[in-house]
Amino acid sequence: MAKTVEVRLEERSYPIHIGRGVALGQVLEETDGRRALLVTDSNVEPLHGAAAQAAFEARGLACVRVAVPAGEATKDLHWVGELYARAATEKLDRSSLVIALGGGMVGDLAGFVAATYLRGVSFMQVPTTLLAMVDSSVGGKTGINLPQGKNLAGAFYQPIEVDADLAMLDSLPEREYLSGLAEVVKYGVIWDAKLFREFEANAVALRGRDADVLERTIARCCEIKAEVVAMDERELGPRAILNFGHTLAHALEKVGGYGRWLHGEAVAVGMRYAAQLSVAQTGLHQGDADRLTALLSALGLPVTAGPGLDWGALREAMLSDKKTLRKTPRFVLAKRLGDVMPGVEVSEQDLAETWNVCSQ
Repeated sequence: MAKTVEVRLEERSYPIHIGRGVALGQVLEETDGRRALLVTDSNVEPLHGAAAQAAFEARGLACVRVAVPAGEATKDLHWVGELYARAATEKLDRSSLVIALGGGMVGDLAGFVAATYLRGVSFMQVPTTLLAMVDSSVGGKTGINLPQGKNLAGAFYQPIEVDADLAMLDSLPEREYLSGLAEVVKYGVIWDAKLFREFEANAVALRGRDADVLERTIARCCEIKAEVVAMDERELGPRAILNFGHTLAHALEKVGGYGRWLHGEAVAVGMRYAAQLSVAQTGLHQGDADRLTALLSALGLPVTAGPGLDWGALREAMLSDKKTLRKTPRFVLAKRLGDVMPGVEVSEQDLAETWNVCSQ
């Protein structure tokens, strides 16, 4: 049975519909032929593009579908320009919609276009990956990468609806699915120790895409993110806890070249790194850090970056992280499972020594 989670942001509130076969565009009423730009990518388009377009057209939208190349490298200024041009050619106006059909890259790119075209048109998310369903489609973060780093240009821009059809996960490649589990685990670490224990108990079912476990898990993750975003929409304080593991993760993605690491894979390594920093810096019990490493491994996620990555290059990449101030990265670290602290400074020696441990 489908479940609805509300993101409560006063006039910017919106629903997240979660379930198998959820109807798309439920907030749309009489649209009078409003135009919509349906943005997807070259992997998702042959699987879900035509069906999604037909569903939106059945609700009265005049829908134009555009598929961009799959992959994180597409999330740049060039493709923003291409989508601006297509929106202008199709005569989108202030009443129009931009719809993201895909994973995190598509949502970030299409959301940035929606936030900035004509100073903002309505935006809708139809996530097709686990990572997008539990994380990137919720909360209003949009952004694109610059050569200097990930997500350095962006805007906070809330969608009017998120429709997470779990049936779309059936076609998701195994590596992409497992990558999404890293963001799932994150919610247990930052917010809900009971949920973390459930992940440990249900690791086999989660990895095997058990339908009931998956629906409950996605709904709970969305509830947590909705609560955090409602507290701090623009990441001025508490919302920063959602970045647990991401400081190293973004550096890994940049240094490795976008594509070598899937985002969730880099986050998994980053969470292990953050957990080990937490043992020394914020009092996390080593046994709990080990539990996190064991759970990530049980879910088929990497817990080490392996050989060949230079710490100096990673440390340099951290300078472009949005949480870095005066050339010092600020980390989200755990005091215990379910309770984390943002904005923690760590000495250069501890950063390097912990990397030496976690890179083996």
